[in-house]
Amino acid sequence: MGGQASFAPDADSIETLARAALARIPEPFATHLADVVLIIEEFADEETLDALGIDHPLDLTGLYHGRPLGEKSAFDSGGLPDRIHLYRRAILEEWIETGVRLEALVTNVVVHEVGHHFGLSDDDMHALEDAAG
Repeated sequence: MGGQASFAPDADSIETLARAALARIPEPFATHLADVVLIIEEFADEETLDALGIDHPLDLTGLYHGRPLGEKSAFDSGGLPDRIHLYRRAILEEWIETGVRLEALVTNVVVHEVGHHFGLSDDDMHALEDAAG
């Protein structure tokens, strides 16, 4: 998907790129991602934006929902699975504004959200993105 296309990629296209990015994430992280649910939505809802103090829905490209791996315990059974939400319209807006390849942008968002799952620092996330890129 190099370059700007004359069409807006749909949710399935974004999901395909996101699943490919997840598949490129190396061990030991990959083992822990098998149960993470990937959800593609047009925008974050008002409740999510309000909780994060974000005014405009195009300012949020992705969100990790769940407890970071380091905070989980054996007593957490029965809860909802961890989820990574990707917000298609915000991703497309950033794609248009930056001119970055869509695949690279989706990989960046996915890796960032995976980084939250593992409680990684920004430096660790950049290293993980290099490995997954």
